[in-house]
Amino acid sequence: MTRGAMRLTPELVARCFRVVEDAGPGPGFTPMPEEEAAALTDRVLAQGGIDAGAAPLRVFAYGSLIWKPGFEVAETERATLRGWHRSFCIRLNRWRGDPAAPGLMMALERGGTCVGATLRLSDPRADLLTLIRREIPHREGADMVRWGEVETPRGREQALVFWAGPKGPGIEHRLPLTIVAARLARACGQAGSGADYLYQTVAHLEALGIRDRNLWRLQALVADEIGRLAHPVSG
Repeated sequence: MTRGAMRLTPELVARCFRVVEDAGPGPGFTPMPEEEAAALTDRVLAQGGIDAGAAPLRVFAYGSLIWKPGFEVAETERATLRGWHRSFCIRLNRWRGDPAAPGLMMALERGGTCVGATLRLSDPRADLLTLIRREIPHREGADMVRWGEVETPRGREQALVFWAGPKGPGIEHRLPLTIVAARLARACGQAGSGADYLYQTVAHLEALGIRDRNLWRLQALVADEIGRLAHPVSG
């Protein structure tokens, strides 16, 4: 049976781009100072029993880390994290959205199974510090990184997971896919559009032989939503 082509195409994604200035963090977000990011890095390494100079460190990638890790990946392997599933539940008023058209970012919420990939870091401490600066730029997200057990071709291994079980005022749980699609089709920020975020994630999962049923349905809904817009979003 053929798998079929994505309905969300680069041409449709391009219609969602517009230039958006960064308005900076909103109220309730405190930038994490460099010394706190370094301390969090060391704490996470210690919790995982990782020797920053020798022991391997793997991160479970389920979204943008798959296609834009921001560090040199030593090895990529397909992996499964049980007890969690992908969810567009983090409201974005910057990065891939703005206050006028808020976007959504994926996190992991409890229940189900998530198939993704583990990325082995080339330099555990330096690469993890890079990841923490990127994934947790604010103090309020300091507890949004945890160790989990994943299933790999070699058996069960521990891997670091970002944004599992998010909480706080910016979290929107159990949004219907139709609402998520409408948001992603319209949202854009200085880092790009919600449609591009979804497209890149689905396309790179497909390249790994992974088809997330909800994301596959969502890309079709977003394609339909963009097609229904009277004018290109960037127009």
